[in-house]
Amino acid sequence: MTALAPLPTKRDEAWRYADLKAVEAVWSKLDGPERLIVAAGETASRQITELPMIDGTGFVDLDIVIGDHASFALHLLATAADYGRIQVKVTLGKGAHFELGGAILGNGTQTLEIVTETIHAEPNATSNQVVRSVLAAKATGSFLGKINVARDAQKTDAAQSVKAMLLDRTATANAKPELEIFADDVKCAHGATVGELDKQALFYMASRGLSPERAQQLMLQAFIADAFISLDDDAARAKIEEKALAALERLS
Repeated sequence: MTALAPLPTKRDEAWRYADLKAVEAVWSKLDGPERLIVAAGETASRQITELPMIDGTGFVDLDIVIGDHASFALHLLATAADYGRIQVKVTLGKGAHFELGGAILGNGTQTLEIVTETIHAEPNATSNQVVRSVLAAKATGSFLGKINVARDAQKTDAAQSVKAMLLDRTATANAKPELEIFADDVKCAHGATVGELDKQALFYMASRGLSPERAQQLMLQAFIADAFISLDDDAARAKIEEKALAALERLS
C-alpha cells in the first residue's frame, strides 16, 4: 500500500469486508508493505500484539519471503482499533515452513480483519494457519486466507483452521479460505466454523461451583489459546496471551 496506489473497492475480494471509509481517511498516510526475508536454512519468528494506529485505524502490511528449508512463525493479536487490518503475503521456498497463529477480539462497532496470501512456489513446503475470533456487540471480524500452489510445488502441505465465537447475535464473523492449486501431488485442507458458547458446558461448569462469568472466561481462554499453542517461546506466548485475556475481559 502506498499513497500512489488506487483506493481499494468492494470489487477487490481481499477488501470485501473492509471499512472502506476508514481506509480512505488514512490511505495517503500509509507506507508500502514491510518486507521480511528469512534466509535459507534459518528460523525466525515475530509477534504483533498492537496495531500501529492512525486516527483510530490500525494497519499491518507484511511481505515475507521464506528461503529454502527455512521457517517463519507469525503470531498476531487484532483488538484495539476502530478498524484494524493485518495483511500478510508469504512466499515459500523449497522445503520451507510458515506458521500463523492469530486472534481477533472485537467489541462495539469494531471491524477487524486478518488477510493472508500464502504462495507455495517450490516443492515440499508446508504452511499452517490457525485463527480464532471472539466477537461481541456489533463487532465484525473477518479472515480471508488465499493459498496459491504453483505448478512445480509438488508435495505441498497446507492447512487452515478458522473458528469464530459470537457472544452476541448482533456480531458478525466472516471466513473465506481459498485454494488455487496447479500442482497435482499436494495436501491442502481448510475448515471454518462460526458458533456460540456451549450452554451445556457452561451449565456443567456452573454446577461445579464456578460463576457464569468465570465459566465463560475459562472457555474463551481455552478457545483463544489454540491460536498461540505453536509459539515455542514461553515468555512471548505468555505476553501475547496476557494481552488477549485483557481484551477478552473487556468483551464480557
